[in-house]
Amino acid sequence: MIRLAASLVIAVAFVSSAVTQDKGGIDLHGPYDVVENWLKPVEEGWLVHPVAVFAESPDRVFIALTGVTPKASAPPGLQTFDPKVPGAKVAHQLYVVNRSGAVVEDWTQWSALFGSMHDVSINPYDPEKHIWVVDRASQQVLQFTHDGSKLVMALGERGVAGNDDKHFGRPTDIAWLPDGTFFVSDGYDNKRVVKFSKDGKFLLAWGSQGRGPGQFTQQVHGIAVDARRRVYVVDRGGGRIQIFDESGAYLDQWPGLISPTRVWITQDQFAWVIDAGAQRLVKYDLNGKLLTYFGTPGSFQGGMATPHDFSVDGEGTLYVSNGFNHRVDKYVPKPNADRSRLVGPRFVDGGK
Repeated sequence: MIRLAASLVIAVAFVSSAVTQDKGGIDLHGPYDVVENWLKPVEEGWLVHPVAVFAESPDRVFIALTGVTPKASAPPGLQTFDPKVPGAKVAHQLYVVNRSGAVVEDWTQWSALFGSMHDVSINPYDPEKHIWVVDRASQQVLQFTHDGSKLVMALGERGVAGNDDKHFGRPTDIAWLPDGTFFVSDGYDNKRVVKFSKDGKFLLAWGSQGRGPGQFTQQVHGIAVDARRRVYVVDRGGGRIQIFDESGAYLDQWPGLISPTRVWITQDQFAWVIDAGAQRLVKYDLNGKLLTYFGTPGSFQGGMATPHDFSVDGEGTLYVSNGFNHRVDKYVPKPNADRSRLVGPRFVDGGK
């Protein structure tokens, strides 16, 4: 009788699961639903070329562009910003939208200073919440007040490339330690990581061109730190993540990626990587073990086309910069989503 009862329970559980299961589908967006047509035009009739996204909150989402192109003159298949397209312009390089995707701020007051954006972020340990911009074309890392009214600090010489303690070679990303010390991945031309004190004083640098440990190929493209103060660096051309201690000593590498662009360490100490070549987000434990992934290439709503950057707001909503689709996509967790497949909040030492 006991054996029969157990069999009945298993059978009922199976039938219940089968009845409630959705039909068809190919798990297009993993544990998320896409919010279709979320991002509103920053300028009617123009294509945007987004390169970075940062969600300070659900109602203050920063979007960085390389430029905009008139839809009427855009050639078929246009992907990246091309200044030779009639009417194309470097404009709206940094603006802010609310949860509905409508523009609420446009930082045009700094248009003359900006070149080609690559990252925008906030130091999570900064009580004043300064806005940091990594500008690839201007060869600078810029710090602004939270409202964008004042430029607080500028590292690097505007428009001048170099690989010494006062110049960058098209920098790409930034990450902080709890004491305000920060690292800059540098970058497209330079193949190094640069460490600065909280007040912008050069401390050290490491890295060179190549495929060996501690070397980088094509682009040093993203950077993050974990609770043990280890530094995770995206070697895009090398198809790998390299891990260092905070003084630049090589510790490990995770190979097997196609074209990774960003790495994000979550509060619960996992690593998420966005791979522009594989068109997906990938989750690892901090030993580099692959845990899960999702993402589907395509131009449809929520499809990925060379995804370049991602961010998560305080409500768990995911934002992905899909540059070749000319939009930033917004994904909300499904009601019954597997929580282990959701991208968690960015790691903050002492955070919850």
